[in-house]
Amino acid sequence: MWLKPEEILLKNAFKLWVTEKDNEYFVLQRRRGYGEGGGGLTGLLVGTLDTVLDSTSKVAPYRILHHTPDSQVYWSIACGVTKEEIFQHWDWLQQNIMRTLSVFDSSEDITSFVQGKIRGLIAEEGKTSLVLEDDPEKFREALLRFEKWFELPPEEKLVTYYSCSYWKGKVPCQGWLYLSTNFLCFYSYLLGAEVKLVISWDEMWRLEKTSNVILTESIHVLAHGEDHYFSMLLHLNETFVIMEQLADYSIKRLFDKEAFQRVPALSDPLQITKRGLEAHAKSEQFRTFFRLPKEENLLEVHESFLWVPFSHFNTLGKICLSENYLCFASQDGSQCHIIIPMREVKSPDSSSRALTVCVRGKRALRFSEVRDYQRLANTIRSRCGISASPHLCSKAVSTEALMTVFHPQDVENLDPKMLKEKMKEQSWNIHFSEYGRGTSMFFTRKTRDLIVRGVPEALRGELWMLFSGAVNDMATHPGYYTELVEQSLGTSTLATDEIERDLHRSLPEHPAFQSDTGISALRRVLTAYAYRNPKIGYCQAMNILTSVLLLYAKEEEAFWLLVAVCERMLPDYFNRRIIGALVDQAVFEDLIRENLPQLVEHMTDLSFFSSVSLSWFLTLFISVLPIESAVNVVDCFFYDGIKAILQLGLAVLDYNMDALISCHDDAEAVTILNKFFDSVTNKDSPLPPTVQQASVGNNDKASHINVDISELIREAYEKYGNIRSEEVGSSRKRNKLYVIQTLEDTTKQNVIRVVSQDVRFNASQLDELYNLFKRQHFLSCYWTMKSPALLHHDPSLAYLEQYQLGFQQFSVLFSLLEPWAFCTTKSTLSLWVFRLIDENQDGLVNFKEFCCALDTLYSGSFTNKLKFLFKLHLPPAPRTGHILVPQSKKDVRGLLPIHLTGTKQCCVICSIFINKRRWNSAKHSIDQGKVDLQAYLKQWQNEILKKEETIKDLPRINQTQFIQFSKTLYNIFHGDPEEELLYRAVAHVTSLLLRMEEVGRRLQEASSPPESAKPASTTAAEESSTEEASTTPESSDTSSSHNSQDAGPDLSETEWSFSFEQVLASLLNEPAIVSFFERPVDIQAKVGQARVAQLKESRTS
Repeated sequence: MWLKPEEILLKNAFKLWVTEKDNEYFVLQRRRGYGEGGGGLTGLLVGTLDTVLDSTSKVAPYRILHHTPDSQVYWSIACGVTKEEIFQHWDWLQQNIMRTLSVFDSSEDITSFVQGKIRGLIAEEGKTSLVLEDDPEKFREALLRFEKWFELPPEEKLVTYYSCSYWKGKVPCQGWLYLSTNFLCFYSYLLGAEVKLVISWDEMWRLEKTSNVILTESIHVLAHGEDHYFSMLLHLNETFVIMEQLADYSIKRLFDKEAFQRVPALSDPLQITKRGLEAHAKSEQFRTFFRLPKEENLLEVHESFLWVPFSHFNTLGKICLSENYLCFASQDGSQCHIIIPMREVKSPDSSSRALTVCVRGKRALRFSEVRDYQRLANTIRSRCGISASPHLCSKAVSTEALMTVFHPQDVENLDPKMLKEKMKEQSWNIHFSEYGRGTSMFFTRKTRDLIVRGVPEALRGELWMLFSGAVNDMATHPGYYTELVEQSLGTSTLATDEIERDLHRSLPEHPAFQSDTGISALRRVLTAYAYRNPKIGYCQAMNILTSVLLLYAKEEEAFWLLVAVCERMLPDYFNRRIIGALVDQAVFEDLIRENLPQLVEHMTDLSFFSSVSLSWFLTLFISVLPIESAVNVVDCFFYDGIKAILQLGLAVLDYNMDALISCHDDAEAVTILNKFFDSVTNKDSPLPPTVQQASVGNNDKASHINVDISELIREAYEKYGNIRSEEVGSSRKRNKLYVIQTLEDTTKQNVIRVVSQDVRFNASQLDELYNLFKRQHFLSCYWTMKSPALLHHDPSLAYLEQYQLGFQQFSVLFSLLEPWAFCTTKSTLSLWVFRLIDENQDGLVNFKEFCCALDTLYSGSFTNKLKFLFKLHLPPAPRTGHILVPQSKKDVRGLLPIHLTGTKQCCVICSIFINKRRWNSAKHSIDQGKVDLQAYLKQWQNEILKKEETIKDLPRINQTQFIQFSKTLYNIFHGDPEEELLYRAVAHVTSLLLRMEEVGRRLQEASSPPESAKPASTTAAEESSTEEASTTPESSDTSSSHNSQDAGPDLSETEWSFSFEQVLASLLNEPAIVSFFERPVDIQAKVGQARVAQLKESRTS
């Protein structure tokens, strides 16, 4: 590797370098302690220096120095890990530089020319790979050490590196922490003690910052059941954020594909950089805080003052600019922020470091003390005024909120509740006049205070749209919902069937959902969203949430509110594994430990609260509270996000603290909480009794005093309002690793339980094999986004189908675990094994198929092992990548192998046409939306399932296949101590079988009629067939596809074949071969060796 020229005063300082080659201008040196003559005390000292000190010249074992005869100054210009690499650089200097140097007159000119040439080479190399790094030269040095020490595949992208201490037991090891796209690596070398650690991000269970008596502050990593601590980091917070980002990136890419595909900035694992991760984290934080669409990215940040008209002073804050929004957030504790869509901005004015932004139909905003105000003004000017085109709603879409239709407000009604409702509206109108209304409204503490008191019924839909950011989604996608409704109308899927089943279970006591108007609107919204996002489709609890949204928002608005909840505010909640809800339950448990220590002392197992609170999170308390109280909770949720739900959950437990502590079991605790929720009321609700939900506990009111929802929410904000959204976000990331790994561990246990019924491996061995198999699956995904294994990974599939291997990855793993040392045909044999065990012929092998094959080779009887090898050499079954449905007998004949004739061909044709009728029937049912395709095909498969195969069912093996079978046996025996004896045994069996076949053919010829007796047409056909067969080229491993035993009597005179019984009987007569196959193999040792070599094998493959 070429290096930026650096001056070295002593070329052999402390005698640490040995000169290998030199000439008039260059010196090639080897580091003492490396290569020949290395070791000893000098080698230990040099190795320690190389690890601790940060300099390539002290790390690379080879280097090239430049000097001139009349100078004592040397310049380092190149280094190398291997002798071959450094010699390539030396040869290049000899061929391209040495002749040129003779034309210069002075030493200064020579040195200047060499330095310029080397810098040019470095710039050329770094044009692509290092252009995004902050310090390319230092990064090149770190990359060299990373590649040398860990020997990972060259595609692995180093992101950043830090000097730190790693605690191994009670002793710290000073070394270097390397963070790459897929791995956390650490290396230390102190006086001969080498510490090397490689952990993949997808194997981590915990990643958190900790502190104790010994370590003031450190980073804790839990992986494979072991704890790892890293301390003495100069920038610990920065390091932890990068680690958190990489772990989250790995989880999304490998476990949560649908979420990962929505992040185009991180789509290529080979292009991930520290700068890119930091920019992604800032954009994510920016979108979350301002509730912006997921397409927005933070482009610019400017410090400035904003004139706040309602307070009559300038507030300090930051202007945040994205593609379509101008946002401002204060930093002086006033909790003021504002969102300005560019589509509503008129051309800005700028003068004397101030910027005035005019919003259509609203007051102007004045930003002052903007450092680069002119450039910011030009940016805004280029983006403003882009408005969405208006659209007309479809007649099928409801344009009114259901509450307006089914409970219109009576203006003349002057009862106390309605008067209080009018007072709330008046308070909000005053707020709007001071702080603005709609988009570009100022969000302040007063806004939150009004939310806590309760939102008026008439303004609820408008404010939900505003606080959630759904108003921006709807404005930038005009006509989108109407198109979705039209496209999804009449579709029939699994999601639509589930939607139809749950429609009448959604707020059934509410009049709006006792009529076709409400049910139809609910159906359209849920079906449109399932059509928009098929990865989620439909999940239970979505119907309850959408019902409440439809009560207060128009149909299209309810759709965009649902989008905001499912895709931004509650990520990963509504899928088959409800990962998001499980993560937030873990966050809730952490908050209980922190805020309710008395409860924790009494109930040490907090998993009870997780099971109880699941419905709280999934339905935002709608399923446990009366509707008139639940909507107040939804108000707070849309303003503060999940933080509001966590606060309210803590307040509920705090309110019932004494009762929960005194209860004796979980059932009693559930009863206490249910009675409490039944007693929650909304004394200010203007809804009539026909709309309000009847309390389940009305007949037992003596045990619980009614609790007003507004008081409960106010108490939640007063006691737990100090919970910061940033802390919740960090806790979410920390707990997501644990939740994901817990689910993965459950998957592993289920797979092992299923597979253990069919194999003889014990649970511990299956556990090790599963870990190897899963890691091999991920190794095929680390450096590409288009691997077959990753594209087919779907957590919603059956356990056995979640992780599968393509041929390349299978070949690597099989070569590590195979019980015999195969010779040169390893890849060919792997292909045959893969082809045999890939039962559904989809190009992928699952864990059960893999284990069954290994079980046969390790623990099977001699007969089963031989049968397995025998079947490897039989012709492959035809591939079924797509189903062909022939329309006529002629079409069928074109699909059949040429050797199927006569009766056999007729049988196959009849079978195909029977299956064709089944397929057409199934296809018709599927088109009508009555039958699930996969379920039907699975049923079809069970119908045609054959009985267990016996040795008599195996077809005969022909000449070419038998020769290859013999070669395979020779390769299996290669390297065995009794190799020569085994070779002689195979040769004896082969000659014996050939003699038996020769005798059989002579007897057959003697009993067959003379050649002249055959009809001329038959003889001509046979000659034609023979000539055609002899001129058709065939590959070594598939040549037998036209020469099997089914070829008929016309080939009997030119080829011979053997049955499996003949081969088995002959081999049983050879004790050496029998003892070889019955020799036990240590599976535990093989697994241990595979675990060590797996990553290195993937590098070479």
